[in-house]
Parts: sequence; C-alpha cells; structure tokens
Amino acid sequence: MSHGDSIKKLPPQFDLLAITTNNVPAAICNKKGNCFALQFHPEVTHTESGTQILQNFIFKICSCSAQWNISSISKALVSELKHTIGTDKVLLGISGGVDSAVSALLLHKAIGKQLHCMFIDTGLLRKYEANFIVSQLSALNIQIHHVNAQNAFLKPLQGVTEPNKKRKIIGNIFIRTFKKESKKWHRRITWLAQGTIYSDVIESAGNHSTAHIIKPHHNLRFRLIEPIRDLFKDEVRTLGRELGLLPSIIQQHPFPGPGLAIRIIGKITPLYLRILREADTIFIEELKKENLYHTVDQAFAVFLPLQSVGVTGDQRRYAYTIALRAVQTKDYMTAQWAPLEYPFLQTVSRRITNEIPEVTRVVYDISSKPPATIEWE
Repeated sequence: MSHGDSIKKLPPQFDLLAITTNNVPAAICNKKGNCFALQFHPEVTHTESGTQILQNFIFKICSCSAQWNISSISKALVSELKHTIGTDKVLLGISGGVDSAVSALLLHKAIGKQLHCMFIDTGLLRKYEANFIVSQLSALNIQIHHVNAQNAFLKPLQGVTEPNKKRKIIGNIFIRTFKKESKKWHRRITWLAQGTIYSDVIESAGNHSTAHIIKPHHNLRFRLIEPIRDLFKDEVRTLGRELGLLPSIIQQHPFPGPGLAIRIIGKITPLYLRILREADTIFIEELKKENLYHTVDQAFAVFLPLQSVGVTGDQRRYAYTIALRAVQTKDYMTAQWAPLEYPFLQTVSRRITNEIPEVTRVVYDISSKPPATIEWE
C-alpha cells in the first residue's frame, strides 16, 4: 500500500473494487468514465498479479499497443545521444555495476572515441573486481582511465562507525578524486554521464542524501546526461544484451556505491576488509558452482564485529561472525529473502569457517524488504 495517503471517502460516481483486510480502500473505479484508481503498487515484486493489472490497464482500459520494445529503445537512445551530444566529449564514471557498464556501451555506440570513462578504485571493492572491470570494458574498445585511490579513501575512514558518516566521507573523497583526475581532460569535456536508472530517481525524490552524486558536474561546469534514467534494472540488463554487453557484466549482482564500507558493521580495518572479501568470494563461488547465482537477484556477505567462542580441533578461539544475505526481487523496491537450501548453506558455512580462521560463526539473513533494506547499512 501507499503509506503516505489514505482514502477517507469515495468521490462521487466511484465504486469500491477492492479493500484490504483492514477495510482500507485499495481500488476504486468510475466505469462510466472508464477511470480506475489504485491505492497500492502493482509494479513491485510482492504484488500478486501486479503485471496482469498493469497489462489490463495499458491494453484493455487505455487501448494502447505494444510498440515500445528493447530493440526500438536501443535505436532511439543511440540516435538521441548522437543528436544531443554532437561532436562534444563525454566523461563517464564507471562503478563496476551493470548500470554504468550499459551506459558506457550505449554512449560508445553513439559517439565512439568521444567517450572517456574513469574508474576509481576506492579500496572498498570485492576481490578481483578492479582488474575484472577494467579488462572487460577495455576488451570492448572503450577508453577507460584506471585510478588507484585506495589510500585516499581508507585513511579518512579509520575509526568511523556511523553508516551515514561513512557514506559522506566516501562521497566527498570520490568527488575530490574525480575533480582532480577530471582536470586532465577538463577543457575537452562538455558532458558528465551517469548510470542513473529509474529506481534511483524514485528513491532519491525529495532525498538530499544523493546530492553528492550530481555535485561534480556543478563544480566542474559539466552538462549532465543520464542515458538510462527511464529504465528499471531488468530493462537495463535486457538493453545490455541487445547492445552486445558481455554476460559476465550483465548478470552480475548489484554492488553499492560505498562498496564494502557499508557491508562492514562499525569501523573499517584492513583485517575486516580481507575477511569480508574472502567470505563474499566463497559465497558467490558456491552460488555459481551450484547454478544458484542467477536464481537470486542479489547475494553478498556482511562482516559483523561480534566475536563468539568457537572450537577448532582441541583449541578454542574467539573470532568474528559473517552474515550471508540473498534476496529475490524484480525492481529492488521490495525484496524477498531467498530460501536457499540447508545443505547449500552448510557447505558455504563450512568453507568460510575452515578457510578463514578469523571467523567462527556464519548466520543467514531471513529478512524481507520491507521492513528491512537489502543492504545492512
């Protein structure tokens, strides 16, 4: 349900179509005027028959035709980008996720060598991720500038435990690094591109915490362009396939901008980062090995600085806890925890506790969104 509004009284000539178990109006209609209204979200994962409701509205009530397909979207976006950008040059920040990768390929097809990509290694990435991203995009003949800025990010984060403070520090350092590196092309660059998608637009509406994302183009006097801002995540992936993006990029799970900083609860240390990277790698390896990676939409490990007693052989040890998180979702606005089977979780837990001596306990998160978020911080 939409929690910001409520219906006190039906408008004239409207009939009640559906109510909640608490007798709250959920759907109303004026059949004479062919007007239908919903108080809930048909587009989210949890809504039963949500897709059918939308199809009925589009094709039966509004009498629309299905002309908007991914092939026409691809051609229209490339044509629009060519027309908008012209002979100007564009700078795109690469995060390593599918959104920025699809944006890069879309822009590359539209303007070719006029596109310059920058990838900043924050030191908060998953194992092997930096080399993977750079090599995959370079193989597509996309120009990419790799910036190793690990020390610049990790030092200011020492001792910081509050999640929003972590995000602000990372955002500010990212801006400074981006500005510093951008000056190498500043006079030649007109546009700053971002891999914003429609769920970002919805979730950031009225939320000033996302200001750091758009701030660089103000400071550097770039014009902003967001090629895929009207698409949801599943549409972005479909577009990536249409454009010929490698499956290894398209099918990877989302990764947050602040990286592992928000998957470590509390302070960030080199030890905690190493433990989390190893645990996360084991979890993903096993998901892929058992052909489960693509049955969930996002999976990762979380480091908990909570120590508990464990027993290895004849020795007792006092070590840390890893939480595993896997969810199923279509739109990332809502999500259901993935019911992974016990034998699989047992295998992952055994590997983590055997291969990472600093971990004695592994737990599995069975919280859905809402009320929980997908990420822990």
